[in-house]
Amino acid sequence: MAEQRERRRNKKSREEQPSEWQERVIQIRRVTKVVKGGKKLSFRAVVVVGNERGQVGVGVGKANDVIGAVRKGVVDGKKHLIDVPLTNGLSVPHPMRGGGGGATVLVMPAAPGTGVIAGGAVRTVLELAGVRNSLAKQLGSSNPLNNARATVDALRRMRTFEQVAQDRDIDVRRLFSK
Repeated sequence: MAEQRERRRNKKSREEQPSEWQERVIQIRRVTKVVKGGKKLSFRAVVVVGNERGQVGVGVGKANDVIGAVRKGVVDGKKHLIDVPLTNGLSVPHPMRGGGGGATVLVMPAAPGTGVIAGGAVRTVLELAGVRNSLAKQLGSSNPLNNARATVDALRRMRTFEQVAQDRDIDVRRLFSK
């Protein structure tokens, strides 16, 4: 009896705690499939999930209703999380180009106080990753899903100065001396 009460209390406290993950819907598309009996409607949701502390993921969900599609997109986004290296000024360490589908995205560092200067899906991905100062440009496609994936690709390929120094087997200070 006491165990059941304890379980219920723990379950309630878990439900009341706000999740550390934020999710933003980038796009909802109504998809129509022609079948023998007529047209079948379903929805596709593109969702970005991030904790604003260096982790972000893009997910796609498809369902017969919008809420189900968003829920599936969140689950898919959490499956595809990446770690983003951030500098002390909450920017990216160096310029990087990423690709996804027909889209190419260029992400560059910016000085503290600049803010996130980017558009559409790229801005959403950078903000949920925890980047506060950055410049970004969408090149090629304007498709929100491909631009979000290209941004995640650029962020995934970034490396910190410590990682570069370790790969080259040199001291970090030597990277900056010449």
